[in-house]
Amino acid sequence: MTHTLNPTAELATDTEDVARLVTPDGERIADPELDRWVADVDAAALRALYRDMVLLRRIDSEGIALQRQGQLALWPPCQGQEATQIGTARALRADDFAFPSYRETGVVFARGAKPADYVLAWRGEEHSTYNPYDINTASPQIIIGAQSLHAVGYAMGIQRDGTDQVAAAYFGDGASSQGDVNEAMVFAASYGAPVVFVCSNNQWAISEPVTVQAKFPIAGRAPGFGIPSMRVDGNDVLACLAAMRWAVDNARKGNGPAFIEAVTYRIGPHTTSDDPTRYRDKEEVERWKGRDPLARIEALLRAQGEFGDDFAAAVAADADALAAEVRAAAQGAVTRDAITVLDNVYAEPHSGLEEQREWFGAYLDGFAAEDEGAAR
Repeated sequence: MTHTLNPTAELATDTEDVARLVTPDGERIADPELDRWVADVDAAALRALYRDMVLLRRIDSEGIALQRQGQLALWPPCQGQEATQIGTARALRADDFAFPSYRETGVVFARGAKPADYVLAWRGEEHSTYNPYDINTASPQIIIGAQSLHAVGYAMGIQRDGTDQVAAAYFGDGASSQGDVNEAMVFAASYGAPVVFVCSNNQWAISEPVTVQAKFPIAGRAPGFGIPSMRVDGNDVLACLAAMRWAVDNARKGNGPAFIEAVTYRIGPHTTSDDPTRYRDKEEVERWKGRDPLARIEALLRAQGEFGDDFAAAVAADADALAAEVRAAAQGAVTRDAITVLDNVYAEPHSGLEEQREWFGAYLDGFAAEDEGAAR
């Protein structure tokens, strides 16, 4: 394809023009572009996707609770976006490399993160939660859109290595207005880099609606760069899996980059420091809750007679166990001395680093002297 899948879309907020395979009510429908990419997905595979989404939602709710209890400094909720994250991440191969933003907890989960990996950075205990090369996933990027450039650079490296890996860049609708994202698409298209851009259009960039970022669908921008694109229902995990398989296949075969706009919704706040009731109305949130990605797959499986009480109980138990591990990792973290922030900055020590260590050590000793004086 060389254009958006649904070119009839009129507004960036449109939700009915998107490609989908499962309706909000859980009905499986046909789509000539997507069906062939998920022909192998049976009931067992659907249950696995559902389980992934349930566990992700539980990690997310645990992260919010830990932040409210003072265990974490911040948490970026992803409720409502589980299908986009799980569906696209499960289409990647283990040796592909993902470049997520701070909200892609589900991508990190699908790539094999450990319980501590979700919380240590938000607690301020680690420079970055995990070793990126353990799970072939870059550290979650805070700078809006910067990871798109990193992904393209990595993809160009893949070309020079002569392998068939793919890089995937994840960002939100707000990031689509950043120069980094647009420059990344220029480079990706110019060099035919094997990279997939996944834009999670969750309707809000903090307090700015998507209509401030784009009047027309964001997927319509990619063809202007020479990049084929697809606009998909981001609350339909099966459609997200199919779309990503198409995009990854396109890149892996040497056809260059692809772009996916997943139309979804951020149910919670931008982060736990945000109050979304100040800029959006309750009716909008409730309307999107009716499109819940977990509920529609449960409905589909129940209609197929593939969702029983035993399965539901097993998934709930797995979610409880994972949440307990995440909580234990946060509560059991041992905060190191502040001076260790300079450890492991460089592979080899040098005089500049030693000078910084001496200065910072003296600065920290000043606080200790003040505390001692106050205690007298």
